[in-house]
Amino acid sequence: MSAPTRVVLVDDEQMVRAGLRLLIASEDDLEVVGEAADGQEGVEVVARLRPDVVLMDVRMPRLSGLEAAGRVLALAPATKVLMLTTFDEDEVVDASLRHGVAGFLLKSSPPEDLVDAIRHARAGQGALDPKVVPGVISRISAAPAAPARAVELDVLTPRETDVLRLVGLGHSNAEIAAELYLGETTVKTHLGRVLDKLGLRDRNRAIAFAYASGLVRPGE
Repeated sequence: MSAPTRVVLVDDEQMVRAGLRLLIASEDDLEVVGEAADGQEGVEVVARLRPDVVLMDVRMPRLSGLEAAGRVLALAPATKVLMLTTFDEDEVVDASLRHGVAGFLLKSSPPEDLVDAIRHARAGQGALDPKVVPGVISRISAAPAAPARAVELDVLTPRETDVLRLVGLGHSNAEIAAELYLGETTVKTHLGRVLDKLGLRDRNRAIAFAYASGLVRPGE
């Protein structure tokens, strides 16, 4: 049996942290190993504990969640950050994704969605709250089409290109496996090679690259 996913909670509301702690404690494969009440403290806790996943509130005193996320990802690249907020403001969602976080969830999300997001983040998969997805797609579709960066795509094998394209279209590893008649483990291996070859941090960056390179077109 693999070790539980180690989670740190960073939120200035004690009641929110208590609720998240109880939710995570009910799952055998997850455990809360630390907590912080503001962004600065959150960075310090992560530096000390090096958790697998951080649940990070967006708006906090001393250091905002976005600034804290950037610092966490710089000092602990292997740690995945999931942003949590009460509001689905476009600029906050976009800024979170630009920081390279593993996902963005509303605090109103069903508990099972949050638990799944932690597991997906640990596995290197992104997680976006369904309520913010239409806005993200709309903004990407409205952006001017970027020229294809064929030179960068040429470092990929045909199969890796196929995987990147389907990732860009929002498919899960299981869906990609079914589409390409591959095992899910093989898909994960291909995606890992894509990230390494293109110097991308995570799945969200791969999605952005798929659009920016012209491999996936807005509205496709």
